[in-house]
Amino acid sequence: MIVSVLIPSYRRHLDLARCLSAIAGQTRAADKVFVIARSGDSETFEVVRDYQGGLPLIVIEVDGPGVVQAMNAGLAQCTGDIVAITDDDAAPRPDWLERIANHFVKDEKIGGVGGRDWIYNNGVVELGNRPIVGQILWFGRIVGDHHLGAGPAREVDILKGVNCAFRMSAIRIVGFDTRLRGAGAQVHWEMCLCFALKRASWRIVYDPAIQVDHYLGKRYDSDQRGILDGKVTADRAFNLRLAISDIRPGWLRAAVIVWQFAVGTRDSPGLVWLLRLFFRGKTNSLQAYFATHRGWCEAASFVRTTTPRKLS
Repeated sequence: MIVSVLIPSYRRHLDLARCLSAIAGQTRAADKVFVIARSGDSETFEVVRDYQGGLPLIVIEVDGPGVVQAMNAGLAQCTGDIVAITDDDAAPRPDWLERIANHFVKDEKIGGVGGRDWIYNNGVVELGNRPIVGQILWFGRIVGDHHLGAGPAREVDILKGVNCAFRMSAIRIVGFDTRLRGAGAQVHWEMCLCFALKRASWRIVYDPAIQVDHYLGKRYDSDQRGILDGKVTADRAFNLRLAISDIRPGWLRAAVIVWQFAVGTRDSPGLVWLLRLFFRGKTNSLQAYFATHRGWCEAASFVRTTTPRKLS
């Protein structure tokens, strides 16, 4: 089994050096490592050029923003059976690739595998254990919590981009969705990919024993964490609604839509989260609510008037 690794990177050269060192220390060696860097990001290119860790490194240059363009550029050059993905601000633990490969070997119906990311905020790791991770609950709530997952490996609906891997035969058909909005992280790309794979009858597995340390590096584009800026919030909502269009069965998709309108999330507030943010003193809560509604409606119109992606 041939395993490639994709690492999109932008202006975080020290984080990238740490990530590459972690990839070099794997118990199961990567067959190829692709670093995708943006034109003009000279420090990232220097890290790859000067790296002495013995990795089979290939650097790919892209000329525009957005993680989707970067990963599609990397995917176009990948060969083999499995592509594993992590962020430049993460350090996969030594058995990361070995555990990932073992899952794909055991079950040919598995299209995606992921695990836990241990988040560090200012040097302090975020602790906790959650039995429910990466799932759509029957009443429409989407649960993430990949950084808190515990227990045995199990089938889920969503993986997290910092710690995931996909079977090449599955991801080549689906690809990273170029319809997503945003200039940097393009939030919810994982949902778009995983929901599409599920719709194409692939299994998605989350195993908390597959682990990376995640140091939450600074973002240098508009897609900032926790920001309620109008355009960024609208883009998030657009991407979320686009991803939801691939949820099956239809009644579950409808439940998710109702939940998002009624409750929503802190980053894409519905009515409940609008009130929560308001009473917490967030003066831009109403702006965020209307931006969410705008992005949501634009995506709903887009989904109605375009042909769905072919997944087989």
